Order: sequence, then C-alpha cells, then structure tokens
Amino acid sequence: MSRVNTLKVIAETLNQSNDLREVLQSVLEKLLEVTGLSTGWIFLIDDEPIYSFVADVNLPPALSWGDKEPMCQGSCWCLEKIWDGRLQKAVNIINCKRIEDAIEHDWGDTKAITHHATVPLIAGGEKFGVLNIAAPEKNEFTEEELDLLQSVAFQIGTAIKRTRLYEAQQERAEQYSKLDEISRAIWKMNDIHLLPQYAVDMIGRVFQLESLSFLIKEENVLALRSIYHGGASKNVHKRYRIEENSSPNDILKCPSFWKDVEQFNLSLDHAFVIPLEIGDEWIGCLVGNDTASHSKSIHPDVLKALGDHLSLVLENARLYERGRELALIEERNRLARDLHDSVNQKLFSLGLTARGLKEYVKGFSDDGTLIESLDEMQSLSKEVVAEMRSMIWQLRPAGLEDGVIVALKKYGESLGLKVIDHIEGVGNIPRLVEETMWRIGQEALNNVHKHARTGRASLHLRRSAERVVFSIQDEGCGFTVVSNGTPTWSFGLSSMKERAEIMGGSLTIESEPDAGTVITVIFPIKKDV
Repeated sequence: MSRVNTLKVIAETLNQSNDLREVLQSVLEKLLEVTGLSTGWIFLIDDEPIYSFVADVNLPPALSWGDKEPMCQGSCWCLEKIWDGRLQKAVNIINCKRIEDAIEHDWGDTKAITHHATVPLIAGGEKFGVLNIAAPEKNEFTEEELDLLQSVAFQIGTAIKRTRLYEAQQERAEQYSKLDEISRAIWKMNDIHLLPQYAVDMIGRVFQLESLSFLIKEENVLALRSIYHGGASKNVHKRYRIEENSSPNDILKCPSFWKDVEQFNLSLDHAFVIPLEIGDEWIGCLVGNDTASHSKSIHPDVLKALGDHLSLVLENARLYERGRELALIEERNRLARDLHDSVNQKLFSLGLTARGLKEYVKGFSDDGTLIESLDEMQSLSKEVVAEMRSMIWQLRPAGLEDGVIVALKKYGESLGLKVIDHIEGVGNIPRLVEETMWRIGQEALNNVHKHARTGRASLHLRRSAERVVFSIQDEGCGFTVVSNGTPTWSFGLSSMKERAEIMGGSLTIESEPDAGTVITVIFPIKKDV
C-alpha cells in the first residue's frame, strides 16, 4: 500500500472513536496490517517514572507472561529518552532492555524478535508516549519505513491530544454539574455552626476527595472547623495564628496545621487551597487533598467557582446569625420592658401592701405569728424585687446608652465588685458589637464574682480606626487554660468565644493558677462604620 493510502487508512481509523485505549489498539492493528509487520506496542507517559502500557499486538510469549508483566514494570531506553528529550524522531533500537531481560531470565520464546523501531508520539510540542514496532529477525528499519512510522506517529499524537481535549471538556462539564449540585445544597444552609461540616461532607463526597478541611478567618487567626476524610466528616476546633497580611495559601506553610491533620495521611504534594473571599477580603479557605492516583483533578475554574459560591454562603450565614442575634437582643429588650412595667411594679406593690398590713395589725393585735408571717412576706417581696431587677439588668443593661464600660462597671458594682475602668481612643462602636461586648463582659464579671476569689476587676477598652480591643482582668485564683493539649474551657467561656466569633471577632484567655485571668476580645471595625 502506498504511503498516502496508509496514512489515509490510519486517519480513518483514528476518527472511529473517542475512547483513547480503543482507538490506539485499533490503529496499532491497522498499522501492522497495512505495513506487513507483525508486532507492536504503545506506551503512554506521565511525569517520570509514571507510564501506562495501553496497546499491543502479537507480543511474543517472553513479553506477555503474567498478564504482560514485563511490559508494565521497570523502565527502558525508549521511555528514558522521551522523558529526557533525546527521542525526537523514529529510530532503530539495537538493544531493547525488555527483550534482553526476557532472554537473560529465560522468560520464554521471543519469536525471533531482537530489535524494534521506536517512534515518539508528539503533537504541538507535547509528549504523549512511544510507538514500538517489530518483526521476527528484522534487525533494522529503512529510512523510508522510519519516515512512514514518524508520519503515522504524528497522526496518533494529534489524535491523542484531540481525545484528551475532548475528555477534559467532558470532565469539566461533569465537574460543573457536580458544582451545581453542591451549590443547590449548600445555599439551603444558613446555620454558621453547621455549615463547615455540611460543606466539607458534601464537597468531599461529590468530588471523591481524599480529604477536605474548612477554615474560617478570625482576625489574625485561622480556625479549623471541620474535616472530611475517608468518606466521613467531623467537627474540630483548632486555631492557627497567621500574619496580618497573610494569604490563604500560607496555611500550607503552617507546621501546626499539618501536625493536627497528619493522622489523616494528608500529603502536601497533592494539596490545593480554595480561597473564600468577599471583595478584596478573604474570610476563610478550604484545603483539599487528592490521592496520588486521582487522575481527574478538579479544574482550576471549577475550584474558583466553588470558592465564590461558598464565600457567599458563608457570608450569608454570618449575616443570618447576626440577624438572629439582633432579634434576640430586641426580644430581650421587650421582655425586660414587660417585666419592669408589670411584674416588677406588682411585686413592689405587694411589698408595700405587706408592710402596711403589718403596721395595721400591730395597732389592734399582738399575734406574733401573724406579724412574723407579714415580716417574712415583706422580706420575700424585697428579695424577689431585687432578683427581678437583676434579671431585667441582664436582659437589658440600664445605662448602655452611656457606653458599654459604664454599664459593665455598674453591673460589676451591683455584684459587689470594685471595678476599675480604662478607656483609650474615641469613636462609635457598632450596636451589635457593643451588645456582644456587654454579654461577654457580663459573663466574665459573673465568673470573677463566683470563682475568682477576689473583689476587684479591671475593664480596658481601646478603640482605633481598624478595631476595638476589650479586656476583662482580675487578680484572682486563676485556672489552667490548657491541660494535656486540651482546652479546659467551661460552657460559659466557650459561649463567650462563640459570641465574639459570630461578630467576626476573636477571644483569647490568659490564666494560670494563683496568677489571675485576662480575657481579651478583638473586633475588627470597618473604616466606613
């Protein structure tokens, strides 16, 4: 068959399917048929030393035993030379390592094959693999034969490139379909406490990832909230300090992060980071991990779209949580008003009635039991009024309009504490931030009153253009913050930390036995506030 007709037949064969292995097997069979040669095989390459044995025709027994084991293990001259760039055109191979190994180890009959031609499969400067052709007792291929094989190899290389582009497009379309499935699901999640685990579980399963971590940025700290690994997800609570101008990718340089996740057999070589950003500000990130055998990595465009979707969901969950907090504050204010206007007034009236009745009874009776009962009624009414006022104070702090420090100082003094206050800087504090500071300060002062074994506390407030720093300090008995690597925080302390994080802030605790306690809360303040 003429050269032109051979190339025409090969081109027609290459256009019969988009299945790469099927196409390569068919074209190899057709090439041997039209050239009259007997044996051939094809290797496809990846990064050295990874390759795949994808097609063969009439391999001799010495090379086909054990499910073609000699062809699937070890390297050889033709693979080494295409990896290092020395194989650029069709050449004769005088010494084939695989054939030499078969003869040396007596693996079987080689069918008189001692040499073969090797042709690189290259298209557009991209290397895809090698085509090897052989025939019994054929020691050398002519220049004409090598030239024909080079032309066929170019056709095969072009077909491989086209097929891989098609597969990439199909894979990308499939990934966007998965992204749509994920987006529809996570948009329904507006609970910021449940979102991290729900998101990593959904994304990990749909994209069949080895692992996925969800981290949320809190001031100069990244908080690890959830991890997906091995088909299951769980919530975690780890925090990593970051630099002020750091980027999401900096988490890959954090030794503490890798130490915490090493139990999941994660590999930095296969890690990827998805930034979560709102405008120019990043609010968190996902850290994913592909297995070494994962051949279909998520396309960068899909990763970016996933990050964009999840960023909006996270921000929406934050706003929803702040809305709930605001609604709760308004409900507390309403309840405080109702208690003050009705129950509190009636209790006060009850006390006055008991007192008046006692005085009246004294005028015409010396019944000690009756008078004692009225005294007790009066005393109980005073206690209930005091407790009711305390409840109203906790629900809606009187004096908050004069500033949170003033309100907290009054509250501390109502507990019998001597409160020292110090304020630096001027400027308005957003209402929700101020309410959060009040709740945190209230809990902290209660802890001082109940547990610190001291009658003194200090409040410090520093307001700058970018942030508010609020701290509560005492010189009481203190406690161990971390024991055996585990935080010893009570429910109340954890609730304080959670309140701060809901408002985008962070809370730290410094304490040691017999050395007092310092609770510091930092809230970032946007310049346009």
